[in-house]
Order: sequence, then C-alpha cells, then structure tokens
Amino acid sequence: MHDQIDIGNILFLDIETVPGMYRFAEMEPMWQKLWSDKTRFLQEREEKTAEEIYERAGIYAEFGKVICISTAVIYRDNGHEKMRVKSFYGDDEVEVLRTFGKVLDTYYSKPNKYLCGHNLKEFDAPYVARRMLVNGLPLPSVINTPGKKPWEVSHLDTMEMWKFGDYKHFSSLSLLAGLFGIPTPKDDISGGDVARVYYEENDLERIRIYCEKDTVTVANLYRKMKNMPVIPEDDVEVV
Repeated sequence: MHDQIDIGNILFLDIETVPGMYRFAEMEPMWQKLWSDKTRFLQEREEKTAEEIYERAGIYAEFGKVICISTAVIYRDNGHEKMRVKSFYGDDEVEVLRTFGKVLDTYYSKPNKYLCGHNLKEFDAPYVARRMLVNGLPLPSVINTPGKKPWEVSHLDTMEMWKFGDYKHFSSLSLLAGLFGIPTPKDDISGGDVARVYYEENDLERIRIYCEKDTVTVANLYRKMKNMPVIPEDDVEVV
C-alpha cells in the first residue's frame, strides 16, 4: 500500500498530553479511587502506590488532556520538496481539539488521504478520538475507526512499519532517528518533562517547539523508510 501513496496526501502528526490534575492529591476522592483501580496491575508489578504511579496519568485519555497537536505536510515547490509545520495548542483542550478536528474533516476525511505518526495507531489517534468524545465533539471520520476493516483505516504508523510484523518489538522515535542518521536538534526537554513545564513553568511555547521537532522527525523517518532523503531544516517552514 505504501508504494502507491502520494506523500503529499499524508498529514504527519504528534501530540503532547498532560495529567488533567498535576498531582494525585488534587483529584477528588472518587477519581483517586478510579485511578487506583485503573493502575492496580502497575502498582503490584512495580511495588508502587497509586500516587507514585500518577506521574504517568497524562498517557491515559481518561485522566489526561491534549495540550498540543503538531502537524506537518510535505509539498512541492518548483519540483523541490519542502515541509510546512503547524501546531494546535493551548490550555483550552476543547478549542485545540475542535480546530484540529476541522482540519481533519476538511482535508483528511477523504479517499487517499492519510495520517502518520510514531505509535499513531495505539496512542495519538485513539487518544485524540477519546478526548473528543469526552468533550462532546464530533469525531472526524478519519479517526472514527470502530467497526472499520483494517484496510479501511487510513493510518500509517512508523513504529508498525519498523516492526515488520514483530508485534512485541518496540523502538522509540529517538532511537530510529539516530539509527537512520536523521538530524534532530538537541532538545532541552523530553516527554517526561512536559507536565512539569506545563504546570510549573506555564511554558506552552516550549512544549510546542518540542512537539514540532518530533513531528518533523516522524516525517523524515517515514521518508527514510521509503528510501527518500530527509528534508533539511532550511526547507521546513513553521506557520
């Protein structure tokens, strides 16, 4: 399938999420119990309390929220390929999801249009869909996947592509970027810092930049997997 896809029809993306409440103690007792029940297996396996595990709450759509969605598209300018990057971000999750949803509805809920991310199928796409439902927003058809057959889901996943059917295998985006020699600017934060930067430093711009770097890396990783050259930083435009 990948060989027939026009790379200009792919929306590359990455999301950043944080816990809905920064600290376990800030949650109402009912939600503390729900979190404890949700993570009981992790608590037992790692011999940690529900509060100690809570630093991971941002990866669960039931307990987290989306603060940034960065996207990238590849286009041709006089035969020269370039990349355009745009982010949807803010404290108001509903507005972030609504504006992103409009883009999906308008441009990517059509035949021969695709979404691509690293672990998109198991994290980014279902997380966004779940948070849209929680916030009472309509689901764009491109992420409304329940009941669809696998070949009807227009999602591309660089993690899955690298697995080659080995479903127990996991490789991070940073590992594959290093393996393929994809140049990545040195980040001043990592995924584990996002919640702290958001809640303690209130620095959404820093998170946006971090998210955009990952999105550009995803796009270039896809290109390398298709034996295409990376798009250099000078040809990446942030709008």
